[in-house]
Amino acid sequence: MITAIDTNILLDILIPNEDFYDASSEALQRAADLGDLVICDIVYAELCVHFESRSACDGFLRETGIRVQPLTAEAHFLASRAWRAYRRRGGSRTRILADFLIGAHAQEQASRLLTRDRGFYHKLFPTLTIDDPGNA
Repeated sequence: MITAIDTNILLDILIPNEDFYDASSEALQRAADLGDLVICDIVYAELCVHFESRSACDGFLRETGIRVQPLTAEAHFLASRAWRAYRRRGGSRTRILADFLIGAHAQEQASRLLTRDRGFYHKLFPTLTIDDPGNA
C-alpha cells in the first residue's frame, strides 16, 4: 500500500501541533507499517519552507522513509477535472491550488491520502481513500 501524505500531517509533527501531534504521529507510523510513504512535489515545496536548507528537509524525509514523487500527466489532468467540477458547482477559487494537485496525486499515484483536510478532498475526490487522524 502506498500512502500519500498531506503537508498538514508533517507540520503537525515538525512544528509540533499540540492538538494533533500524537494523532498525526501515530497515523504516520501506521501508514509506514502498511507500506510506502510518499509526498508529491507540491507537498515537498510546502515542506521545504520550514527548513533552513534543502539538505535538512531531505534529511528529514530520509529519516522518516518518505519518498518525493513528481505528479504524472494523469494526475495533472485529474486535478484539472476536479477544479473544473469545483468551479461549475460555484467554487470561488479561480486557480488550481495545491490541494487539487495533492488530491489528484494521491488518487492517481497512491492507495490513499493521510490528511486532516477530509471535507475538501472528500468532495473533490469522492473515490479517494482518506485517513484523517483528526477524526480518530
